[in-house]
Amino acid sequence: MGLLLGFSAWFHLRQGGLAVCIEGRMFLISERLRCVKPSPTLEVSRLAAELRSQGVDIISLGAGEPDFDTPDHVKEAAIAAIHAGKTKYAPVDGIPALKEAVVQSIKSDYGLTYSTDQVLIGSGAKQCIYNLFMATLDPGDEVIIPAPYWVSYTDVVSISGGKPVVVDCGEAFKLTADLLEGAITPRTKWLIINSPSNPTGVVYSRDDLRAIADVLLKHPTVHVMADDIYAKLVYDVEFVNILQVENALYDRVFIVNGVSKSHAMTGWRIGYIAGDARVIKAMSTIQSQSTTTANSIAQVAAVTALSGDSDFLDYRRKIFSKRRDMVMQAVEDSKVLKAQLPHGAFYVFVSCKRAVGKRAGDFVIANDTDFAKYLLQHKVAVVPGVAFGAPNFFRISYALADDELSRACSRIVSACAALL
Repeated sequence: MGLLLGFSAWFHLRQGGLAVCIEGRMFLISERLRCVKPSPTLEVSRLAAELRSQGVDIISLGAGEPDFDTPDHVKEAAIAAIHAGKTKYAPVDGIPALKEAVVQSIKSDYGLTYSTDQVLIGSGAKQCIYNLFMATLDPGDEVIIPAPYWVSYTDVVSISGGKPVVVDCGEAFKLTADLLEGAITPRTKWLIINSPSNPTGVVYSRDDLRAIADVLLKHPTVHVMADDIYAKLVYDVEFVNILQVENALYDRVFIVNGVSKSHAMTGWRIGYIAGDARVIKAMSTIQSQSTTTANSIAQVAAVTALSGDSDFLDYRRKIFSKRRDMVMQAVEDSKVLKAQLPHGAFYVFVSCKRAVGKRAGDFVIANDTDFAKYLLQHKVAVVPGVAFGAPNFFRISYALADDELSRACSRIVSACAALL
């Protein structure tokens, strides 16, 4: 059957696949796309955009990126790269200077030794995660994903042919040894550890990781994808990677990181992954047939980001910590909401369970999505927890200017006070 057929209906099921008709012509969409669920946040986002278009002063607390600018010395490195003609194709797995900078960064931050053939540079950490699962998952292979989780994990696993195994970690937001042991089956291939976490901001301690490592030592076929993208944004506690607790897992752990969050370089699209060289080579093959390579100019700038001055991070962590405390105070003042103090990233994950069943006029709050819609009436946009596998929570990003965040917090407290 051809890929393009004439048809008059908008949607049609044919041989188990979804056919979408645009202007009378039917495009057959692959089966794998059916495993990607529509975002539960789209309706809230649509309503927020509609209100903004009407001139309503909506303050968004949904941003997943720092509000700070990329450091000047990094921007200057990119400008110099352009003038030096560093604008051609780069090697698929990354320019040698950046791969070496990654090796040195991991050595400095983790005390771990890697070689450059164990490093792949991608167009953001997300592409590295995608490449990893595309290169290693066969149909039916299971990936353990602790919930709450970053929204892309489950879909990337599904697109790659794997089976997401979501483990509810309760209100502690951390995977325990018992939960992990109970989730492992003969088909388990991967465990995802995201610390500090998006959306919760929780940071796994040495003791937490020691308990997880003890379970993994009993299951030698289970590998670990350690998403450390927020590792430089930690407050009050230390950051620890599982390999710093148990080096016997070295061949089974893949470290994902980048410059997006630490250096406010989200739009530069530079991430990296370090791990077993054979898998890295397979991932390079996947990447060679997609983006081919990460942006050459951004790679040069990332060398400076990883090897240059990072004193600015101390200042930014202090600002983030102050904003975190501002949000926590608003949660306490609300009398309705509840949250545990996060120690990393720039999110507070807030329970709105006590708001469920309350009403404002004729509007009755049934769940977190309803609560997010209610906050929109008070000119604040948040991300419902259902998007992260945690119904009746919502995520607040405090990566925005202090005055805006203060106004948003006041509006949330007022909104909660108005509930009956």
